Amino acid sequence: MQVPLLDLKAQYAALRDEITPAIQQVVESQYFILGPEVKALEAEVAEYSQAQFGIGVSSGTDALLVSLMAAGVGPGDEVITTPYTFFATGGCISRVGATPVFVDIQPDSFNINPDLIEAAITERTRAIIPVHLYGQVADMDPIVELAARHNLTVIEDAAQAIGAEYRGRRAGSMGHLGCFSFFPSKNLGGFGDGGMVVARDPDLAAQVARLRNHGAQPKYYHQYIGGNFRLDAIQAAVLRVKLKHLDLWSAGRQANAATYRQMFAGAGLAETIGLPAELPERRHIYNQFVIRAPRRDELLAHLKQQGIGCEIYYPVPLHLQECFAHLGYRPGDLPESERAAQETLALPIYPELTDEMQQAVVAAIAEFYA
Repeated sequence: MQVPLLDLKAQYAALRDEITPAIQQVVESQYFILGPEVKALEAEVAEYSQAQFGIGVSSGTDALLVSLMAAGVGPGDEVITTPYTFFATGGCISRVGATPVFVDIQPDSFNINPDLIEAAITERTRAIIPVHLYGQVADMDPIVELAARHNLTVIEDAAQAIGAEYRGRRAGSMGHLGCFSFFPSKNLGGFGDGGMVVARDPDLAAQVARLRNHGAQPKYYHQYIGGNFRLDAIQAAVLRVKLKHLDLWSAGRQANAATYRQMFAGAGLAETIGLPAELPERRHIYNQFVIRAPRRDELLAHLKQQGIGCEIYYPVPLHLQECFAHLGYRPGDLPESERAAQETLALPIYPELTDEMQQAVVAAIAEFYA
């Protein structure tokens, strides 16, 4: 059986009759940049995320970039984050002229270890970017408390975690700024690039809104240098349709995760592979279902040969990327991140996945370890 890592065609087939008129309405209006659809999506995502303000932007990467700009982070500054994440987290820090400072992760959640952050703080530290990886929120209370004591800005990289929760609070709502990605493969994905910044502070939200439009306020008057980080109206229209289904999809992903656990236990694999942890007082929305696997690269090749979609997130942690060599990190400096990069493998988890498809995934893994 062929089992893709993600099947967006199945999702679209169920929504075609809702999405087509929403796009057509934008086409008829000829209002493609910002406008009422974007404004409505901003309000809906802010409410969904328990934030006061939403600012639609052009991608999750640009959400991080404009958030750093709005926080005043620039040359000479340092920003603490995790090395086990998508490149944009560290790349955006460098793009504003600051220096990324990498702190190792917790082995169970794959998220930044808050116990290691304070030792990395210097007089140049301006911000902390915790990443809510794979759909599970980082341990935010100690991070927020630490940031308050040291007067640091907290920017949540919630690109993979819209709707995830920590002690009853939604991802993106706990720091000063929260950043979402609407890349097509995300739990809430558009028909191209898109993103959102959410905020609690009106002045910070207004600054993000200015900077996404070249820093102009009013039009053609520039007190700040920003960029073209605007979200277009067609993406907003598509996302507004999809947002109504997001909780149902998240529940489907959670159900599939539970089914995997049962199937792996039934196949006698519970002691062979490491299954994702669901930490207490969290709502894990499973943007990815990531296992730890002995002989990971061999298993990857076997699964692909069997027609099972899978992928490695992320094979090289940021502190060992060539472009960050000047920072002076060496192999062994951040062992948990390096171990995760060597052991982890993402399996299909999307809500349209059937029991038969999941059984095929588990059977292929059992065959490999037999």
